[in-house]
Amino acid sequence: MVVRDGEPIGEGFHAELGGPHAEVAALQDCRRRGGDPAGSTLYVSQEPCAHHGRQPPCTDAIVGAGVARVVIGSDDPSERASGRGPGILRDEGVEVTLAEGAEATAARLLNQGFRKHARTGRPLVAFKSALTLDGRVATAAGESRWISGEASRELVHEWRADLDAVAVGIGTALADDPLLTSRPAESSAAASGSAGLAEGWRQPRRVIFDSAARLPLDSALVRSIPDAPLLVVIATGAPRERVEALERAGAEAIIVAGERAGQVGAALAELGKRGVAGLMLEGGPTLAGAFLDAGEVDELRLFFAPRVLGGGRPLIEAAGAERIADAQGALSVEWDQIGEDLLVRARLREW
Repeated sequence: MVVRDGEPIGEGFHAELGGPHAEVAALQDCRRRGGDPAGSTLYVSQEPCAHHGRQPPCTDAIVGAGVARVVIGSDDPSERASGRGPGILRDEGVEVTLAEGAEATAARLLNQGFRKHARTGRPLVAFKSALTLDGRVATAAGESRWISGEASRELVHEWRADLDAVAVGIGTALADDPLLTSRPAESSAAASGSAGLAEGWRQPRRVIFDSAARLPLDSALVRSIPDAPLLVVIATGAPRERVEALERAGAEAIIVAGERAGQVGAALAELGKRGVAGLMLEGGPTLAGAFLDAGEVDELRLFFAPRVLGGGRPLIEAAGAERIADAQGALSVEWDQIGEDLLVRARLREW
């Protein structure tokens, strides 16, 4: 946001990959309004870039516009940045102020996927599930549709459109035959029997953890590859003919070695190499347990539905902690009413 005398005269955000960065967009907006950014203060959520990428350095645009002061919400932990922007601005005579306290924390939380990917090369993992009040995600027979309400399911489709990828295990893929696409109205997709994709509705990459390459070629996931990419995480010992059949159908195979926890880490590293910075884990208890045992869950998004099953499958099947004192604590917890469900969001790690 560009501010003069306490009043905003321009604002902008980074709308799409490869497009103008927020600083440039805000300066352009200021000029469209007929304002002059010279001598103004620029507020940004993350330090301005100082390197050439898909766009030129934002520091050049800021200096060229004559901005007098820049207030920065958070640092950029990527190797190409890491303090270079503020240093260049100071060298050019621009006053630089770094936010502290609640404002700095809020700015960091806006970009958790980017920050984790920059620091570790792996995506931020948010585990999403719907469960009953007694903590069950399916009946003893495996039925899980639908525990949560329609409003909750529509919110999940919005989340899918915001993230780079969604993931389930082969058990969920075989039991539910899901699409895992983002759709503006799930009811219309179900009624049409198609993917129900809307024009301009961003699609995530679908990731299936399928160690033995058992995903059927006639599954909804494989049939919908033209609509959204499909990646299948497969163990090194899987039958080669099954792997090749999935690849011929258009799926991308990611071959990983090691035990369950090691496969999770290797898969996340490969996804990170493919530019995946945010992953929503939608799998069942087994896959969730593998991610938790591997220490790869950053956030929980749990929909509690006003139902009691009295039995059935638990939320997570993992080795877990032997003592309460060893249980992982949440850094923060938020809750909200979504239709008839209670959404609990717990942040386990901050980047």
